[in-house]
Amino acid sequence: MERWALVSGLQGDLDLYEQIQKELKQQRGVASLFVLGDLIGSQRSCNALLERLRQPQRADLQPECIYGWWEEQLLAECGYRGERKAESLREEQGEAAVGDLLAAVDADHLNWLASLQFGFIELDCALIHGSSADVGDRLTEDTSALVLLDRLTRLDVNRLFTARCRRQFQLELCGGSIQSHVKDHAGEQQSEQAVPKRSVIGVGGGRHYTLYDPATDHIEFRSAGEPAHAAGRGFG
Repeated sequence: MERWALVSGLQGDLDLYEQIQKELKQQRGVASLFVLGDLIGSQRSCNALLERLRQPQRADLQPECIYGWWEEQLLAECGYRGERKAESLREEQGEAAVGDLLAAVDADHLNWLASLQFGFIELDCALIHGSSADVGDRLTEDTSALVLLDRLTRLDVNRLFTARCRRQFQLELCGGSIQSHVKDHAGEQQSEQAVPKRSVIGVGGGRHYTLYDPATDHIEFRSAGEPAHAAGRGFG
């Protein structure tokens, strides 16, 4: 089976995207490119990158895009999320950042951004910017095992690829069980639910991207312009 490339956090940087595309063409077996949100940002004009993503060049690995936290903020501020506005961005970076974001993306791109999906389910894998709970959910290697298990079971997948924290990591939730004890008017009930081996993978952001082989479950963490290095591991 062919490998996937998982990218996020380009934030309008066309030069970086072209560098990653060039590297992916040199990688054996990379057949799918998933861009897990944050295509845009407030630091630069994002229009050239958006044009490239919408109309790939003939030699490009075809990008499959979902929306991320920055897209959510822009769409909310522009009225695509009902009464909601970009309050998360205002709280984190102030009113000026909202104005910079609006100036960074031409209105012609808004409908396309609004058409992007929340995430993809491929084989037994979920590819999401944040998590199954929210696009802004930051999962890291320090997140509790119970929270990670909740995010996995919401989608009934064995692999969850996340990009919101912009870090690269792999956490394995080893097989086990969850025991519950319920007492009500009908008496006491006990149950035990088996938990299969599952993983949460942080794909990185910006220059840092991830290659994944679904056939072997092999993960390779890469940084554009640098040699490959081994995947970091953890457990929950």
